[in-house]
Amino acid sequence: MTKTNILIVEDEEDIRELVKYNLHRENFGVLEAGSGEEGLTMVERMTPDLVLLDLMLPGKDGLEICRILKRDERTQDIPVVMMTARGEESDIVTGLELGAEDYIVKPFSPKVLAARVKAVLRRHASAPELAPEDVLRIHDMVIHPGRHEVLVKERPVDLTATEFRILHFLARRPGWVFTRYQIVDAVHGEDYPVTERSVDVQIVGLRRKLKRAGSNIETVRGIGYRFRDK
Repeated sequence: MTKTNILIVEDEEDIRELVKYNLHRENFGVLEAGSGEEGLTMVERMTPDLVLLDLMLPGKDGLEICRILKRDERTQDIPVVMMTARGEESDIVTGLELGAEDYIVKPFSPKVLAARVKAVLRRHASAPELAPEDVLRIHDMVIHPGRHEVLVKERPVDLTATEFRILHFLARRPGWVFTRYQIVDAVHGEDYPVTERSVDVQIVGLRRKLKRAGSNIETVRGIGYRFRDK
């Protein structure tokens, strides 16, 4: 049986060795990179099943590496788990906005790390595929899941994978109101660890990218969000 390969992108060798040791104990295959640039090369060469990405890296930092991975069609579906010594909410929110699937704050328990990795892989394997024929046309907007494409008045809009899923989820049920946690559950799975603030940031990003069409995503105070009905 082929092992699941995890790429560790971490510049501190001691931490990298500790993470590698504990992942090996869980029967994962492990790849290593000591910098962001080396990590990008490894992803291109080896196509890992998941990337454990430190945020404090020399050269291109972890957020920039995450941004590059999630904007590339060839790598955007590889799950990214951020490792950071910074526990501030702003760092976590930024990483999630860029498309990271999860985060873990140093110092962390090896058992907790293994559990988070397994949970992300499990969600990734069980995530429902969007039907290619399920094209939505609403409010001068066309949402094409098969192409991962959004057009507003026939002009393409560049969205991250998470932004696309949130938009598609809301637009499929115009007029329905969803809480932030309902949105998280629909996009990432019920055990996805996230703050309410991170959902708000995703919505702000969506509205900004959609420009005038972003007004179709309405805030329902005290509850959550809905896509404006026809």
